[in-house]
Amino acid sequence: MAYLLRILLFIMYLGILATILSALSFISLPVGHIELAIPSMLYIIFIQAFTMFYFIGVNRLVENVHGILHSGANENLKELFDNPPGDLTEYIKKVNRFHYLTKLAKRQTIPWTALILVLGSIGFLLGGAHHTGLVDKTVHSGVIYGFFVAVTIGFIKQWSYLGKDHKVLKEIKDLFQIPHHQM
Repeated sequence: MAYLLRILLFIMYLGILATILSALSFISLPVGHIELAIPSMLYIIFIQAFTMFYFIGVNRLVENVHGILHSGANENLKELFDNPPGDLTEYIKKVNRFHYLTKLAKRQTIPWTALILVLGSIGFLLGGAHHTGLVDKTVHSGVIYGFFVAVTIGFIKQWSYLGKDHKVLKEIKDLFQIPHHQM
């Protein structure tokens, strides 16, 4: 899933780049930047939501495992083990690290996702307002430049943490012998 999300994020970034370069007349395309902005914005909403829920989902899985290990109730351990071991120290140590890493990934990516969505939506609406004469071009352009900076930083963080969370997901599945085709 992380690899698919990386590909989709890269397509998003290319779409945004094409829209901005077309608006600045650096590239010539058969359609204008307005025609590119509409599907690009819809795609941004889709991929950012999808990416955000991936980070939330991986963190939720790790939090559930963390909660079971720290509950102290043997009946809950049956959810993770056929025969629970007597000493859970190594499991707890590893899961604590996984818990920290997935919370970190969530904290480092979701604020950028929110900023991308907010600035993108405002920039999109201001673009419509500019083309109908309601706001000056500098207002629309300024928000779009800020949006592009947020997208660039967010893209780098999301790309990086998708790889890290994918590794954590693989490690926790290996630790508890969860089949890899299951979340």
